[in-house]
Amino acid sequence: MRLRDVRILLVEDNAHFAEIVRAILRSFEARQVDTAETLGQAWQAFARGGHDLLIVDRHLGRDDGLDLVRRVRRDPVSPAPFTPVLMLTGSGEMHTVAAARDAGVNEFLVKPFSVTALYERLNVITHRPRPFVSTESYMGPDRRRRADPAYAGPERRSSTA
Repeated sequence: MRLRDVRILLVEDNAHFAEIVRAILRSFEARQVDTAETLGQAWQAFARGGHDLLIVDRHLGRDDGLDLVRRVRRDPVSPAPFTPVLMLTGSGEMHTVAAARDAGVNEFLVKPFSVTALYERLNVITHRPRPFVSTESYMGPDRRRRADPAYAGPERRSSTA
């Protein structure tokens, strides 16, 4: 995986950790990594357009990175609501993962993480993207990761999914 031509917005309020992530991204050949420490800075950078990928920390001081994800996905003036989002967080509890999924996050990674884990998540985002779903209550990647053969309800996916 090469990130040479991918423009990334890294939203992280811990400058030391942001530099570590930037160094890892450089090892993946990323050359265009913009950073923001607050939701306001992140939205301003994103609204200018041109980012191909967002890497967002869940906790940004008193702010919640999921608010940015929801805005990217649902704000009528969002320049790119389909932009892939990787969420970073210190909590891997099920309710945290579910909240990220329901906000429209593509992939989720718990801190501390390995370089390999970051690589794998970025590889999934760039090479195996899930289709997007847009409803009145949700905008983001299809939350279903695998078919449940036992499910027989009205929203059952076809066998080709």
